[in-house]
Amino acid sequence: MKQTLKFRLGQQLAMTPRMRQAIRLLQLSTLELRGELGQLVESNYMLEADDASPRAEWGGEVGRRGEARDTDSLPEPEESLRDRLYWQLNAARFTDEDHLIGTVIIDSIDESGYLEGSMDELLAALEHLGLCAEPEEVEAVLKRVQRFEPPGVAARSLSECLLRQLEETAADTPHRNLAMRVARHHLEALARHDHAGLARRLETTRGEVEAAHALLRTLTPRPGAGYAGTPTEYVTPDLGVFRVAGAWRVELNAEAVPRLRINPVYAELARRGGRGTETVSLRRHLTEARWLIRSLENRAETLLRVARAIVRRQEPLLEHGEEGMRPLVLRDIASELDLHESTVSRVTSRKYVQTPRGVFELKYFFSNRVANAEGDGASATAIRARLRKIIAGEEPGRPWSDRRLASDLERAGFRVARRTVAKYRESMGIPPSNERRRAGVVAGAVNVNVNVNVNA
Repeated sequence: MKQTLKFRLGQQLAMTPRMRQAIRLLQLSTLELRGELGQLVESNYMLEADDASPRAEWGGEVGRRGEARDTDSLPEPEESLRDRLYWQLNAARFTDEDHLIGTVIIDSIDESGYLEGSMDELLAALEHLGLCAEPEEVEAVLKRVQRFEPPGVAARSLSECLLRQLEETAADTPHRNLAMRVARHHLEALARHDHAGLARRLETTRGEVEAAHALLRTLTPRPGAGYAGTPTEYVTPDLGVFRVAGAWRVELNAEAVPRLRINPVYAELARRGGRGTETVSLRRHLTEARWLIRSLENRAETLLRVARAIVRRQEPLLEHGEEGMRPLVLRDIASELDLHESTVSRVTSRKYVQTPRGVFELKYFFSNRVANAEGDGASATAIRARLRKIIAGEEPGRPWSDRRLASDLERAGFRVARRTVAKYRESMGIPPSNERRRAGVVAGAVNVNVNVNVNA
């Protein structure tokens, strides 16, 4: 094989450390950026915080739902589900081995109160801790943990959760035994509200099945819901959108990112110094400080440009809600601003804007286009919002079919196929018309019984 040497001329983009830093700053969230800047200020004596930065009127910590929060007055954290379970574990009489098994079990319980790990996973975790336990031992400790408060905790399924709660009720509770049979074997049929079919299978009356269903509805399918779980995540909005003189304005939140400046004393030393080692270090730090400040300014400018372009496209959303959302993808904003799609993606990721309708991530304003027979398109978010509104206004017991929902959407200006309606309905967790009809009939019967009892 003969070796040859060839020359090829081409262009290639080389990512310098400064370019990497600029891209990194662009994709960081506000909280991450604050931490990054804190470390850079500590490592570069040329940088210092600019305490004279203006304060925005709409700034401050804001929750995901849009309410302003004073961080100094946040409530103390409540007791979590695991804290409650650990307290009961320590208060009960367990051997050292059983206590370790109970600890592993509690560590495997999710925020809803269910046991996530399988038996094999629990045994593997115990073996990693130096305890070779048998499945029977783990099962025995699990049974004891399942008797802890709240009732139904540490269950491995919804059926087991409901059964544990029914076992806590008095033995003479009306319809208790029938409810346990339904919870053990027939939850799927109950979810379809097939009371007549259940009555035939259980050899009882439909009224008895409905009474057992009513008893099951008094139970808690998520026993851990009443305890503190993941703390509410509060975000500082990067931008604010508000209406001034009939026009929508977008401004940066001056409090979102601390402003930096160059220390004038060290800068003067760098300018006057000679060629010594200290002067070289001063000038290197000065160059890095200037580049960082310029990168922050570019980040703010790009964020503002992208946000203003998004708001111009989505003004109907701000004025009319989700039904006014227009189709919008990253490519639309990138083409308008002459940016790369990846840049727009970085800018809109984990950046939040405060609007009169609440606080949203910038990515929320993007929605795919759904083509229709007329050749134009509608926003998928707007179609879902309209569909949700139509179904919410249905007459109880007389829900609309997917075909009729598609016809109503077409009258509202959203021409979509029936199968698209079914796909959106399923994505929102809305059951089909036959299941909604059963649920409506049951709800209506319950309301009639309540009214009769009250009038009596």
